Amino acid sequence: MLGVSSSSYGQTGAADIETWQQWQTVGEARLSWFVFDIYDSKLVTPNGEFEVNADVTPHPLALEIRYLRDISREDLLSATEEQWQKMGITAKKPWRDSLELIFPNIKKGDKLTYITDGEKGRLLFIRHDSDKAEVAGDVADQELNDAFLAIWLSPKTQYPSLRAKLIGWNQ
Repeated sequence: MLGVSSSSYGQTGAADIETWQQWQTVGEARLSWFVFDIYDSKLVTPNGEFEVNADVTPHPLALEIRYLRDISREDLLSATEEQWQKMGITAKKPWRDSLELIFPNIKKGDKLTYITDGEKGRLLFIRHDSDKAEVAGDVADQELNDAFLAIWLSPKTQYPSLRAKLIGWNQ
């Protein structure tokens, strides 16, 4: 279940929300499609390391994405579902419904940051003309938490070079 309530993130999550900006960078990468730059991304963890194993979110981490072009909410949803399909992840209908509630329309320069404690997560939205982070919503479903981050962090990702840079293999 994904909602906008901060209470679903829990006490540990609240502490992580306050401290994630002090975490260490694991890696950074830019996603381009043909000649179009789509976004810059950065992965951070408390110790600057990413544990590579079957579970893509075995520990706290934050994935920050700064968009380099406008993208509609519908395009974000479609791209998310397309990535899951290509990776062999069967998306559950409640997942789309939940993401539809929290995905914003993106303007060039906007940032989305997804923070997880390894089981659940929180999506923050920072508008291009502001430094203030708004809570877009919380993810309490561990399967959705893992599926969402798998787009960037799973060995099955459609963007293996981006993943390698994010997890610190190509620095």
